[in-house]
Amino acid sequence: MKTWFITGASRGFGRAWTEAALARGDRVAATARDPETLKKPAESYPGMLVPLTLDVTDRAAVFAAVDEAVSAFGRLDVVVNNAGYGLFGMVEETTEAQARAQMEVNFFGALWVTQAVVPILRAQGAGRLLQVSSIGGVGAFPTLGIYNASKWALEGMSEALAAELGPLGPAVTIVEPGPFGTDWSGASAVHTTPIDAYEPIREARRAGAVARTPADPALTAPVILQLADTADPPLRLFLGPYPYPVAESLYAARLATWHDWRWLAEQAA
Repeated sequence: MKTWFITGASRGFGRAWTEAALARGDRVAATARDPETLKKPAESYPGMLVPLTLDVTDRAAVFAAVDEAVSAFGRLDVVVNNAGYGLFGMVEETTEAQARAQMEVNFFGALWVTQAVVPILRAQGAGRLLQVSSIGGVGAFPTLGIYNASKWALEGMSEALAAELGPLGPAVTIVEPGPFGTDWSGASAVHTTPIDAYEPIREARRAGAVARTPADPALTAPVILQLADTADPPLRLFLGPYPYPVAESLYAARLATWHDWRWLAEQAA
């Protein structure tokens, strides 16, 4: 039996992973802005699920929720930083409030959870921290610049954290999904006010999205359970086949550019 702490558990990946963990006999402290959304699984698994009201942007509330989870279950084995949403729009279009809100949830929310749970995992000398990023944390794409920035920040922090915690026992994995049918681009998404000059770029992005059929988030649950049980987990794990050709193309282009311009870069020596 493992004990999980999962943020953003009301729907999408968080809901699928919460239900999968409960179904195999694990215990879950599941957070959501509205705990009523967790009523059904709580009734189905009495004593196994602790629903917690949480806005991850509230650092004090995050620490209190983690303390409540540990008080209920005694330990934490798998922590999943899943809470987040998509901000859609060009960089120029994004307001200060939209940019700050995106970073507050996607990056700072994950940072507060990380800071709250790491002392517990470190004292145990074991545990897993799964940081839910995106293929958008590997590459940046038009209409997603600030979202990309939030996930790139999460990836940088998490890679450093993995090196810091490695000798102490706990492990960190950055989970990088491709397109899935979550609420990321649905009701929870935020959209900027469009500037007409960018409409051709926006239309090209829409056409590409229509060509893809997002997969069911529930398909990822067996993968996440196996990842949680793996003795030597990877630092990074894609979800689904979509990210591989995208990442391979991005890294090939980056390496080619660095090599092509090495002659200029080394003049700074």
